[in-house]
Amino acid sequence: MKKRLFVVLGLAMMLGLTACGGKEETKEETKEPEEFKIKLSFVGDCMLACLKDNTTGGSFNEYAKNNPPEYFLSKVKHIFENDDFTTVNLENVLTDQNLSEIEKDITPSFWFKSNPENIKILTSSSVEGVSLANNHTKDYGEEGYKDTIKTVENAKLSYGTTNDKILYYEKEGFKIGVICTTLWSERGTAKIIRKIKEAEENSDYQIVFYHGGTENLHSPEVWKQNESRKLIDNGADLVIGNHPHVLQPREIYKGKEIIYSLGNFCYGGHRSPKNRTIIYQIELKVENMTVKEEKSDMIPCYVYTGKVNNYQPAPIEDDEEIKNVLDFMNGKRELPY
Repeated sequence: MKKRLFVVLGLAMMLGLTACGGKEETKEETKEPEEFKIKLSFVGDCMLACLKDNTTGGSFNEYAKNNPPEYFLSKVKHIFENDDFTTVNLENVLTDQNLSEIEKDITPSFWFKSNPENIKILTSSSVEGVSLANNHTKDYGEEGYKDTIKTVENAKLSYGTTNDKILYYEKEGFKIGVICTTLWSERGTAKIIRKIKEAEENSDYQIVFYHGGTENLHSPEVWKQNESRKLIDNGADLVIGNHPHVLQPREIYKGKEIIYSLGNFCYGGHRSPKNRTIIYQIELKVENMTVKEEKSDMIPCYVYTGKVNNYQPAPIEDDEEIKNVLDFMNGKRELPY
């Protein structure tokens, strides 16, 4: 399936990006165009686990034991229910086996796993897709990775993996390809471009959802900016990053969006993570199988709503705090706080 023509004419302010193309010529000018909308949501790192399956007081696993799955995403479920498809970065192993951690050559090193039952946190709250392309889904080797994939498949979630499986979503015959991958340096770009070309043959709109960069930086590295722009140059319609565990701004490049980091979302890896994140949404207006209009929205959220992490992200309601996040994402301030 070849990618349809998409012409960008303008950019919306603050919350959105809008692109309009002229009417596609048809043989039957009097025929009413078929028109529909597709709304997708993306969030950052969802670590539904603890360090080495820890179950001590206040840990994510203790919360999972003492609360129903619906607890964790209850404050954002209504947003996910009102879109067509929600994708998260699932950054942990799901297994009930007593597996050993793999050796890592970095210091400090971390390993995250939990019971497969935690997948219900996603399925109970209208999450439909997960990226398994990150640096923790193989923390417990191939066996742990296979168990995680089996858990995701049994839950009937769509998923994408690094350099292998592209996540596809289809509505009314219009197909979107989400390339889930990692990006650690300039050397990683070539493999992603090959996956973009593969997705172009099988879908109408291509999104790169990558995991990479340096942790705890609120500004993307120059190399990551260059490589992200290269993905747009080579056919990506939208580029979204995660892994730094904090927000990084978005950029409009050649009429298309790059969001350098979504930050954490439902995050069990730390009791006091940086407490700002967003739900990023893209809405496509499709007419005669061609994107005629594109709008994006950023919904500022807290990563947690307690004094310390209660693993329950929620939309921010304070107007000034909302403005701070949006101004940061649009490059108008140095931090989102």
